[in-house]
Order: sequence, then C-alpha cells, then structure tokens
Amino acid sequence: MKLTDLAHLPLTYEPRGLTLDGPLPEGFHHLEVERRLGAGDAAYARASEALMRWAPQRGIGLRPVATAPRAAEGVEILSHLAVLPIPCRVVWAVEGPDRTGFGYGTLRGHIESGEEGFLIERRGDDVYAVIRAYARAATLLARLGGPVSWQLQKVSALGYLRALQRATDAP
Repeated sequence: MKLTDLAHLPLTYEPRGLTLDGPLPEGFHHLEVERRLGAGDAAYARASEALMRWAPQRGIGLRPVATAPRAAEGVEILSHLAVLPIPCRVVWAVEGPDRTGFGYGTLRGHIESGEEGFLIERRGDDVYAVIRAYARAATLLARLGGPVSWQLQKVSALGYLRALQRATDAP
C-alpha cells in the first residue's frame, strides 16, 4: 500500500468525529488517557506544534508519511507497524488558543475500524494531552488478538503521551 492509494479508500466506520467532544459510541472498545504536560504559553505552543506535526506517531516508532506536513481535515497518513499498513484520514482538526488537535479515522486496509483523537488542552494555565479512541476489530487478525489488541492500543496511547511530554519539555 502506498500513500497515493489512500485517496480512493473509504473510511471504515460510523459515526465519525466523536473523539473531539463525544460521547464515544456504543459497539466499540473505548480508550481515553491524558497527561499534564506543563504550564504556560510556551508549553502549549510546543505541545500543539509537535502534535500537529505527527510527533506522537514518531514517538512510538511509527514512520508516518502524510499528504501534508501538518494535520488538517482531509490529510491522509500512512504508517507501518512492522509489516502492517496503518492507513488513516484526518476527519477533524482544531487549532485555537485553548485547544489544538485532530482525529483520524481508519481506512480500508487497517486491521481495526474506528477513530483516534489527539488533543492539547489548556485548563487554566495547565497544559494537558488527551488521547481518545473508539475502535473494533476489522480483520481476522484483530479479532484473534482480542484483549491483546486492546492492550497494545493502550500501550500506544501512553507512548503518544510520553512523546508529547518529550516535545513539550524540549527547549
């Protein structure tokens, strides 16, 4: 699978966009993790820029290739987990003074079906990273993985948070 193949692939799930404000839909496995990254304008700016430039994905060892250098609605992204392609499309994006992030949905060829959302939020002066997801198995491999697949998703989400912490702490 190549990045140029993604434009013709359909998203594999409904409803869409719920990782932004929820509620997360029934019939899917749900995940939500968050981490305080720091405080102040500089922390918010560093975390937001890192997020929008795919730092969480790179931080867990994925090598994302996208149709744009920054996340925006409609941007397609292709990563690989070992030999498995991870094709996704950004379905929502926000960039503001208190909330920046995006959510991407799975395309045909992904082993799961669902959405993962990434947000940097200001809560007063504090800066938080929030990862929310809903997914279900889309392939026999994912179904056979069962609980192991869901644990790997949580491990990945915690890795995303660590990557954002490193980016926020960098001078």
